[in-house]
Amino acid sequence: MFLSHIWLIPLLPAFGAAVMFFFGRKLQKATVSAVCVGTIVLAFLMACGAVWQYSAWSSTPENFHKPYETILYTWLGTDTGHANYAMHGGTPAAFHADAGFLLDPLSGIWLLFVTGVGMLIHIYSTGYMAHEGGYYRFFGYLNLFMFSMLTLILANNYVLMFVGWEGVGLCSYLLIGFYFHRKSATDAGNKAFIVNRIGDAGFLLGMFFIAWIFGSLRFTEVTSLAHSGRFAIGDPLITAATLLLFVGACGKSAQLPLYVWLPDAMEGPTPVSALIHAATMVTAGVYMVARSNALFVLAPKSMLVVAIVGALTALFAASIGLVQNDIKRVLAYSTVSQLGYMFLALGVGAFAAGVFHVFTHAFFKALLFLGAGSVIHAMSGEQDMRNMGDLFHRIPITHRTMFIATLAIAGIFPFAGFFSKDAILWEAWSREGGAYRFLWYVGYGTALMTAFYMFRLMYLTFHGHPRMSHEAEHHIHESPVSMTAPLVALALCAIVAGWLGWPHSLGGSDRFTKFLEPVFATEAQVLEQQGRAGQVAAGQKEEERNTGTEWLLMGLSLAAAGIGWGMAWRSYRHADKGYTEPIAVAAPPVYNVLLNKYYVDEGYDYVFTGRRKVGDVRLGVLGLGVASSWFDVHIVDGAVNAAGWITRLFATISSWWDKWIIDGIGVNGPAILARALSYPARAFEWGLVQWYALVMTAGLVGFVFYYVYH
Repeated sequence: MFLSHIWLIPLLPAFGAAVMFFFGRKLQKATVSAVCVGTIVLAFLMACGAVWQYSAWSSTPENFHKPYETILYTWLGTDTGHANYAMHGGTPAAFHADAGFLLDPLSGIWLLFVTGVGMLIHIYSTGYMAHEGGYYRFFGYLNLFMFSMLTLILANNYVLMFVGWEGVGLCSYLLIGFYFHRKSATDAGNKAFIVNRIGDAGFLLGMFFIAWIFGSLRFTEVTSLAHSGRFAIGDPLITAATLLLFVGACGKSAQLPLYVWLPDAMEGPTPVSALIHAATMVTAGVYMVARSNALFVLAPKSMLVVAIVGALTALFAASIGLVQNDIKRVLAYSTVSQLGYMFLALGVGAFAAGVFHVFTHAFFKALLFLGAGSVIHAMSGEQDMRNMGDLFHRIPITHRTMFIATLAIAGIFPFAGFFSKDAILWEAWSREGGAYRFLWYVGYGTALMTAFYMFRLMYLTFHGHPRMSHEAEHHIHESPVSMTAPLVALALCAIVAGWLGWPHSLGGSDRFTKFLEPVFATEAQVLEQQGRAGQVAAGQKEEERNTGTEWLLMGLSLAAAGIGWGMAWRSYRHADKGYTEPIAVAAPPVYNVLLNKYYVDEGYDYVFTGRRKVGDVRLGVLGLGVASSWFDVHIVDGAVNAAGWITRLFATISSWWDKWIIDGIGVNGPAILARALSYPARAFEWGLVQWYALVMTAGLVGFVFYYVYH
């Protein structure tokens, strides 16, 4: 029942969104909550049922490890074949794209945590947004967001995935700019929308390449053709296609250089930040690359680009997070950094490890953002950690749950982040080549920074001396049950989610990787067949792992987390109103650069928007636009106006010449002359028959008279 009706899962939140947009203004808040939260609860239950039934269905001999597909109807189609695939030994086929849905281990994992975390965020929002205006509009946008993300996950082809892809982009614009009366919020929404359009252009071009190469955009067909052996590793067309797809992923998942929209997304309500950062939009790029793993394995250069960009993004964003003071902005740069970790895993071929980190990250990052929202709620809207402190005994549930999430993201054993982060670092270390070893060092440095800035957040927020105003201190209170209950549920997941990937080296069976083997294992076979077994990713045999080396790397990872924790404890545990940042004391120029986020936004303003000036000169695309506008008004329009005056003058002369010379002399003159010369003849032409008869009779009589008497 659930498996054959998986198309209902995205339609449930779509129904809730439709109800809000058409009737929400007339509904009570309790009704809005019941409809919008209820649809997500039903979607989560259906997702659990569908994944459970799929596990049983795919275990049967006839369906062993097969993805389940259901096609509603053919959406797009054409009768034109495609020649490039024929050049590789195939037969041209008619192109078509279905309104179809696919469930396999990869989409099943995304389906579970998107609906599960999304459900908890919806419940949390009923408390957080209880006193906000536009309540029905907010929940309508949330439901639409869930519909778009679930469509993206369950789509069985790139075209339908792109519909969900654009849907989450639209919803992020609407939700980030939810407080549209604030210019900063509308600017942030516009920034997210515009930056993502750049990435989406790359995704579109990548799709066109795939359609040209394979003659299909259906995932199962593209994967089958990629595994067929007709395409060589390093095929330039496939490399181009995968690089373009990665451009799209950089936009959605906030990688260098398109990451700039995500920190500004903090202008939206905190539940929106949790939904975007943990379960929906930013994981879309990771999902798309993981879904396209068969193509990326055929493009080693593209995978190296993915790994390098991911590693550099992780380090870059983590360094900025070291000194940020807005509690949500620290978490935003943390998200960018953790997404870099995920792409590092995908780039080194550790697809299962990358997906595992997406899975664990969804829980502890949602918990961190919702916990930050609880802090902001308690502090009457205050977000600057410099104005907090000594909250651990005033909001104990928020403190304890956020502490669990901090232990998880820092990689402390046995919390969820330890297992997924260490899996990525191990895979980077175990790859052959100096470049991959360098990426391990980058990832290790990022882990150290992550522990520091997260425990810095905890100490500045919950410990030290109180630094808030007396009025704010008087109103501090724990959040209602509707907000704290989701925090407790997410805290439990942040503890146990990593146990699904308990590695063999610690006596586990790594069930998570085994569950994903039907999606990624065939890549190992393709690589082995083509003599590149050293790059085997998820299919690498466990017996080839060096347990001693893995334990050493785990120990180093725990040491990095401990060092970062210790540095934060030493620097901020007694922070008062006059505390100083250790980086500012040790290296003021470095601190200023980090505090100003490497001046990337200012650079973009100079180069692209032109909102800033160098002296009296406005630079950038906007500056060029202003210059172009001036040129258009004063030069182009002036030339056009001058040409218009000249044209009108020539038109006047031409009209006079036509009237008095051409018409007057050439046409009307001969007519007047002919009329004057014809006047004597016309004197005898009256047009009356009786007069003609009289004249004829008179003439005849006169002729007879003349003839007789002459």
